[in-house]
Amino acid sequence: MSTTPSSERPLSALPSIRARAIAFAGILISGIAGAIMGYLIVDVQCSGSCAIPTGIGMFIGSLIGASGMSVVAVLALRAIGEWRELADKETRTS
Repeated sequence: MSTTPSSERPLSALPSIRARAIAFAGILISGIAGAIMGYLIVDVQCSGSCAIPTGIGMFIGSLIGASGMSVVAVLALRAIGEWRELADKETRTS
């Protein structure tokens, strides 16, 4: 067994910090958009004092928007990891 350090970087399944930050920002933006849509849906249908229904609509809309985008973000980050793995295999064989 060799004790000399290898010049290759260790394999990691983590995507880059930039990709994770973009995914997080996308989840936040879609949560905000979902909250706005939930507010507008309740606002159109409600008359009078609608503070509680509006809040519930915003909460449910933000949950739906953020959870949907989080699924998309996870799939995209996994795809990026697989593409990187394939590119690393190609560079090692050539």
